[in-house]
Amino acid sequence: MRAMQIPEAAPSFAGLGQVGFGAAIFDMDGLLIDSEPFWKRAERESFAEVGIDISAEMSRVTAPMTTAQVAAHWYAHRPWQGPSQRELESRVVARVAALVSAHGQALPGVRETLSACRALGWRVALASNSPLSLCHHTLDALGLRPAFDAIVSAEQVVRGKPAPDIYHFAAQRLGVPAGHCLVFEDSVSGTHAARQAGMTVIAVPSEDQCFDGAQPAPHWVVPTLVALHGAAGR
Repeated sequence: MRAMQIPEAAPSFAGLGQVGFGAAIFDMDGLLIDSEPFWKRAERESFAEVGIDISAEMSRVTAPMTTAQVAAHWYAHRPWQGPSQRELESRVVARVAALVSAHGQALPGVRETLSACRALGWRVALASNSPLSLCHHTLDALGLRPAFDAIVSAEQVVRGKPAPDIYHFAAQRLGVPAGHCLVFEDSVSGTHAARQAGMTVIAVPSEDQCFDGAQPAPHWVVPTLVALHGAAGR
């Protein structure tokens, strides 16, 4: 593939299609679905069963972690009796899945963005720190699974985000060089992972994420995915 020139102007699909990307890779939580409230509720209820009261501040500390890392973190700080870390992790994931089924909705611009990527002939992957089973469940609940050529989880690599492993793995699954992958992320840690993997990043910050001074920085920051589609996407 030829070398790409990344434009400095605000991104739109009219322009992105001219750059030379061969694939788009999407984060899930906070980008495709506003699932952070689901995770907070599931963790609060699950850890309460073993005597740990998860405050909002405590949730912010563990937000970038995988589910397994969250369970290990709190067991190290406040060891409990009874269910194993693995069992508690499973309880959290089951609660999140139930909330996704009951209340989950795709965020604005998600369907249009996936359609635009497919129309450009790009390969499309999901790369999430969430468990693989929950990735499949969420895409099915939102009716989005047919849009993806590959679905990868931090469970399948040595290190989750902010390490670049999951993005390297996603590019490998798609058969597209990392330098020709466009990543859509909502978090600072996910952006760090994608940039470390040598990819181009559009950040769509979720409510609790601030990219001011973030290094490495995303190539572009947009308020919502709708902004990528101009007047037609509004």
